Parts: sequence; structure tokens; C-alpha cells
Amino acid sequence: MLAWALLWSLPCFAQGGAGGQGKGAPQAAPVLAATATVESIPELVSVVGNAEAASVVEIKARINGELVQAHFEEGQEVRQGDVLFTIDPRPLEAALREAKAKLERNQALLRKAEEDNRRYAQLVNERIISREQFEEKTTNLAALLAQVKADAATVESAEVELTYSSIRSPINGRTGQILVDRGNMIKANDVAMLVIQQIEPIHVQFSVPEALLGEIMARYKAAKLEVRAAPPGREQDPDVGVLVFIDNTVDRKTGSIALKASFENREHRLWPGQFVNVQLVLGVRDRVVTVPSQAVMPSSQGEAVYVIREDNTAEFRPVKTDVRLSAGLPGKVAVESGLSGGERVVVDGHLRLAPGRPVDVRGGVADGGGGGVIGSEALNGKAGGPQ
Repeated sequence: MLAWALLWSLPCFAQGGAGGQGKGAPQAAPVLAATATVESIPELVSVVGNAEAASVVEIKARINGELVQAHFEEGQEVRQGDVLFTIDPRPLEAALREAKAKLERNQALLRKAEEDNRRYAQLVNERIISREQFEEKTTNLAALLAQVKADAATVESAEVELTYSSIRSPINGRTGQILVDRGNMIKANDVAMLVIQQIEPIHVQFSVPEALLGEIMARYKAAKLEVRAAPPGREQDPDVGVLVFIDNTVDRKTGSIALKASFENREHRLWPGQFVNVQLVLGVRDRVVTVPSQAVMPSSQGEAVYVIREDNTAEFRPVKTDVRLSAGLPGKVAVESGLSGGERVVVDGHLRLAPGRPVDVRGGVADGGGGGVIGSEALNGKAGGPQ
């Protein structure tokens, strides 16, 4: 409190000294100024999220055998259908040849049985053989026909088994570390040999307070909601995606609802497991008054600015800012009430000011800029308003 009293006593002391020496009006305080602008601002919900692969697949063998070759490099991009591993196919090729030979043998027996059946049918009609003998041949024919069908199924199964000796990628994605080295004997559906992650597209999961659920649901049904994501340090150049998922329940422990956004990620700027700063765009607010962030100062009446009147005197004025809208304005603040577009505000030199004191505008900031001060010199920092 003593520091604040000393700060606010400085303008009065300066005025007293000036009056004693020059008997004139208070000396104009040098300040930097900016003009309040009117803009269309995105309504953002800013949170922290986590990037995750759109699909994660563990590659496992479907047959037993020796791993003889890997056809890719760790970390390589692969396409769906690319061969990843080869398991020794020779035992499977031998099993297929055996199955085909058995099928051919039984097909030959079937053809012989069909010829016999036709001949026995004529003989039974001529009553040369008995009906029982004919029925025995018919039964034998049916058994051979069933055996041939079973043999054909065995051949088909052996062919499928042989294809399993070439392990292919089921998705487009990026390979991880090879988990089983060449030469090892592997078992069907045992340990994972490799993990592939699909990162194009990629998903970002994040949570928002349940108080926003109603607003988000209403806007999600009306149109696609834009989502921006960037790792720390790259907030000015985020990736842009769309909201694709709203969870079906609120987390009771945190009072939040889980959301998911999808990003094309063609340049692979987002990576699975990465923490990212997320901005959910709920819409655009038109005709919002904005000022550089350094124009707004704390005071006993809340947030406030010094407005420069037409007669170049300072007016202390409380304002109300919008935190959500300000999140989309780097270096600037959205003013909800207390200020109009076109009014000039002090952005540097607050320490010298008191309500009604003349000001000498030495410079300003670029209209619509991010708050960078333009002037011949940097002035003192700002202090709070009247107590």
C-alpha cells in the first residue's frame, strides 16, 4: 500500500512543484497511444490435448515357423498390402503339394466310381446283378464325392496358410521398432512382431468443462467445428482440423467431457503421444472492440484503461474484457463494455497519469497489430488506476 501511495503522490508532487515554479497548468505527460478497433473475432475454447494415432495395429504371425526376412526399415512409411515379414514357406509349400496330390488321387477314383455306377445301373435294369450290389456301388460313389470335396477344402486351406507366410500391412502407417529378429521361431498369434501407427490422419483428444457441453452440442449439430492444434512454441502456426467425436458421458471426477478432433497431418507435424495446445472454434463474434493488451490495467474498480479525450486529457475508465474472445487475439484484448471503436487509449505511460491530466502523445501502436509499440522511445510501465 505504501508503494501505491508513493506512486500516486508523484503526479501530485510534480504538479505542486510545477505550480510553485511556473504557476501554469499541469505539464502534459508523455504517453504512447493506440486506437480501439472493431473486428470479427473467433470464439475459442483453449485447452491442452494429446495427439494419438488414428489406428494402432500390432502385427502378429498367423502361423508357426521361422522368421526369415523383414522387408522394411524401422520408422518407414508403409502402405496397406506391403509385405513386412516372410516366414519360411517351405513346410507350407510341401503341405500344399501333398494336399493337391491327395485331391488328384481321389478325383481319379471318383471318375472310376462314376463309370462303374453307370455300368451297374444298366446291369441292375437287366437283372444281371442284384439291387444290393448296385446300392453298394452308389454308396461308394457318394463317399468318394464327399472325400473329393474335403480334399478340395484342404487344398484351399493350405493355399491360405501359404499366403500367411508373407505378413502384410493391414493399414497405411508408420512402422515402429522390429520386436522379433530374423531367425527366431515364432508362434501363431503370440508376441507382437511390430506396431504400426496411422498418423495420416491423426487424432487429438482433449477435454472441456461440462458447462460448455450444451453450447458445443448445439453448434456441432449445426456445422463442422474447427479445431486448431499446435505443440508448445508453434501456437502461431497451428494445424487445422475438425471435431469428430463427443463422448457419451461426463467424467464425474473431473467434471469434463472428452472430445476428439481429426487432422489430415499430411506434413506429419503432429506426432502420436505429443502434448498440444488446442483451440476449439465455437464461432465468430462480429463487431468486437479490441485494444492492445498493454492498454488494460488493474485497478481497485477492476480492469480499466486511460482514454485520451479530444482535448488531449486523460480519462480513467473501467472496462470489462472477454477472456474467451481474447484467447484468439495474441497481444490484444477484447473489450466487452466500457469502450467504443475509434477511441484512443494509452498503451504506455500510465505511471505519469491521473484523471484529467493533459497528455502528450509521443507515438502509438499499429492499428490491428499485435500490440507492438511504435515510438521514439519506450516509456515507463503502467500502474493501477485511482484507488
